[in-house]
This record gives sequence, C-alpha cells and structure tokens, in this order.
Amino acid sequence: MQQPDLSDARWRKSSLSADGPSCVEVAFVDDVVAVRDTKDRDGGTLVFPRDEWTAFVGGIKSGGFDNLT
Repeated sequence: MQQPDLSDARWRKSSLSADGPSCVEVAFVDDVVAVRDTKDRDGGTLVFPRDEWTAFVGGIKSGGFDNLT
C-alpha cells in the first residue's frame, strides 16, 4: 500500500486514553486509517485500509482480543 498524504490529516485521540503512556491517535484519510503514537508523532505511522480497521475495531468491541495471554 502506498503511503497516503497525511499533511492535512485531522488526528484524534480517544477521550478514554487521557494522557497515559500508551496513547495512540488515528486519522481517517480517504479510504485508509492512519495510526501514530501520541508521544512520538514523528516516529512513524501505520496505515490500514478502512475495511481492515473496521474489522479490527469490531473484534475489540466483541471481546475477540480479551484472552490473548
């Protein structure tokens, strides 16, 4: 997947994450979702197709990742 232009991305951080050490921000740009570390915004960005992101969030909400340990 080619890296999208994120220069005008509108980054959002969950209100539930407060200012904890493990916060991430997401930006919805065209047909992709970009994810970056709030504390290291220049450290790199992960980019996912929107449908994969939707499936991931659905898995979280349904408890699909609750027993990974």
